[in-house]
Amino acid sequence: MVFNETLREYVDSAILDTPINGNLAIDYIIAFIVFLIALALLKVFKFIVLVKLRAIAKNTRNDIDDTILKVIDSFGWTFYIVLSLYIAFQFIVLDPFIEGIMIYVLYIVTGYFLIRAAGIVIDYAAMKILDGNKDNVDNSVVSLIVQISKFSLWIIVALLIISNLGYEISALLTGLGIGGIAIALALQTVLSDVFAYFSIHLDKPFRVGDFIVVGSDAGIVQKIGIKSTRIRTLQGQELVVSNQELTSSRINNYKRMKERRIIFTIGVSHSTPTAKLKKIPGILRKIIESAELTRFDRAHFMRFDSSALIYEVVYYVDTPNYNKYMDIQQEINLGIKEHFEKNGITIPFPTQTVHVAK
Repeated sequence: MVFNETLREYVDSAILDTPINGNLAIDYIIAFIVFLIALALLKVFKFIVLVKLRAIAKNTRNDIDDTILKVIDSFGWTFYIVLSLYIAFQFIVLDPFIEGIMIYVLYIVTGYFLIRAAGIVIDYAAMKILDGNKDNVDNSVVSLIVQISKFSLWIIVALLIISNLGYEISALLTGLGIGGIAIALALQTVLSDVFAYFSIHLDKPFRVGDFIVVGSDAGIVQKIGIKSTRIRTLQGQELVVSNQELTSSRINNYKRMKERRIIFTIGVSHSTPTAKLKKIPGILRKIIESAELTRFDRAHFMRFDSSALIYEVVYYVDTPNYNKYMDIQQEINLGIKEHFEKNGITIPFPTQTVHVAK
């Protein structure tokens, strides 16, 4: 070898041929020189690649090259030192125990830096999802998926390292599978709520701020948690409902209602003349159309009741706001009372007439 011949020109051969732990002194010197050269080459290669990529990144508008820069830069001195040591140790005969430790260290360090690099890619993907979030995906969902992905990476890399070191992992996987089933059974309720949490965010039956009705409960959604959802009811108290219960219930979401269809009835006295009965639909139409945010649909003499003649009225309110609807309905009710009084139309009390035969 060139190294061998060059060294012997400057160093006494007796020293170079001194045996040390199964190797000659010259072997250790060569291994050390190889270590320095490998380390220098790896660092120079990294430096050149980073310089080239930074130059390219300045001329591009996308941030993919910036992510690649972060990935390459994430491989630090520890990785290059361990890799250079591994290359250098190929030039000497190592004790099997030390060689095994070196392989352990190489696998662990390489796995660690690969996970770091993959984590950067996962964070970049999550950032792009949030930036282009047209469906209003909750940040907590993306964050949770990122954490699960990174944790899964650790598990996979750990299993690969164990497998590459010569250990049989089938028994370990079987044990993990049985343990996972046991844990899943023990946490069945909790896991149902967690899956329901994802279902809520993916299907989006409601969002934070929506007014919803679930069964006999109604209120504004305050927070959607992993296990439960918190609703502020109209009475002011906080209602905590499990996510699984929400996804298995029928939910009325009034926040997404574009308009509100209103049906109400009103009765007039049986003694009202037919001419006035014919005018009532027009009067009701005029009252409703004069109110703000309303769209008249119909008004009909619907039926004869025992104590009144019943008209059915249908109109639309162009707002989902309940308080605004009640203001409009109040305005319409007052208008009906006023117009009926002007036209001599009586709204009867519930009465019953009893005829006694002699």
